[in-house]
Amino acid sequence: MKPNLLSFLPVFAAALLGAVSLAPLSACAKSTSEAVRLRIELDRPVLSADRTERAVIKIALDGLRLPRPEARPPVNLTLVIDRSGSMNGEKIQHAKAAAIEAVRRLGPDDVFALVTFDHEVETLVPATRVGDGRTIEARIRSIVARGNTAIYAGVTQGAAELRKQLEDRRYTHRLVLLSDGLANNGPSSPDDFARLGTSLGREHISVSTVGVGLDYNEDLMTRLARRSDGNTYFVSSSRDLPAIFNAELGDVLNVVARRVVVTVEFPVGVRPLAFVGREGAIRGQRAEFELNQLYGGQEKFALVEVEVAATHAGEEREVASATVVFEDALTQRAVNVTARSAARFTAVEREVIASANRQVQTDYAVNVTAEAKDQAVGLVDSNRRDEAARQLRARTVELEKMATVYANPAVAELSASNQKEADRLERDGLSNEGRKAYRADAAQAKSQQAAGSSTYVRP
Repeated sequence: MKPNLLSFLPVFAAALLGAVSLAPLSACAKSTSEAVRLRIELDRPVLSADRTERAVIKIALDGLRLPRPEARPPVNLTLVIDRSGSMNGEKIQHAKAAAIEAVRRLGPDDVFALVTFDHEVETLVPATRVGDGRTIEARIRSIVARGNTAIYAGVTQGAAELRKQLEDRRYTHRLVLLSDGLANNGPSSPDDFARLGTSLGREHISVSTVGVGLDYNEDLMTRLARRSDGNTYFVSSSRDLPAIFNAELGDVLNVVARRVVVTVEFPVGVRPLAFVGREGAIRGQRAEFELNQLYGGQEKFALVEVEVAATHAGEEREVASATVVFEDALTQRAVNVTARSAARFTAVEREVIASANRQVQTDYAVNVTAEAKDQAVGLVDSNRRDEAARQLRARTVELEKMATVYANPAVAELSASNQKEADRLERDGLSNEGRKAYRADAAQAKSQQAAGSSTYVRP
């Protein structure tokens, strides 16, 4: 279990808030290239003196917008569409409309492929330049639903089409999988798809998954997307598919950096404890995480919990330095950017409160909630519904205290929502629809999927 952020909070009366008049200290150390801004922020850049403290450090990457839309790097896109019998009717029609809309957003020099699957896999459009798109659109319209669901084979074949351009460093590579059913032909476990996602991620192929309706395997889809650094979508109605594809293309067409590796060094006296939300590795005094792609106008970040050694009042201590190495998507050149950040120490608790970075606190709250929801799914699956509700309620108490001490309305709102979810979970358990929503919410929060691209819509 992650360390509880309540141990980070100074122990004092909430009434002290009324006496706070100090302006918050700047919490951000940043450095910028033409494509990426790197920031290091603390949940409280002023810490209590003369005692061991815990803090949250946010290492953030801002993708800067492309100078001109026409200057974007070319896209290598493969759609992998489920055409099994369960997709018959409205679902397949909406899927075809969404695919055609995606093609129309591509440029003539982008590369597109279309793979469909039921119990068999068929490459309807081998990887080819889009051109005017008319031939591709005609192939899409020809899709007919039938048969069973060989998802693994479909993704594997889609990746094979992407690999035709993999050596050309100009391209951004993306596979989009759409399915409404269970993998019932070929490899079918979430572990199988997690391994496939990891393997594709290493090839710099990101897989975004779109689950439609209430019959697909959300564990399989979210793990495939997360391990390859793609997006995750859950829609209850196929009518939402064009909007989903539009959001996904908005990301793919705006990639500014690729092959992103962030390394964080912590000085003596600052001990990294754990990543919150995003997966990463901690080895001694170093932490590292990776991204396949970074989009213009979006923020991606990692949160690291740290323990800071006791420091005297009035002193300042460096808490982290970070380096991001990436490939500029426009120039294909390797770039590195660095940033450092420090904390100041005080014996005056109201200075600690006044320094609070409410956005970092909110990011922490969102991510620990995502972890709690993921854990709740596993506990409910093991017939431990009451324990799942207790864990979610424990997070609620933690966040409620944080919201009160630091006067953070966003955290207060999330705490209240968690309380309602815990009550519902204890009373009703987790429905199939609720389980899918939990998995999608958690995956989107942990990957900082762009606002508006998540579109689980309750019927």
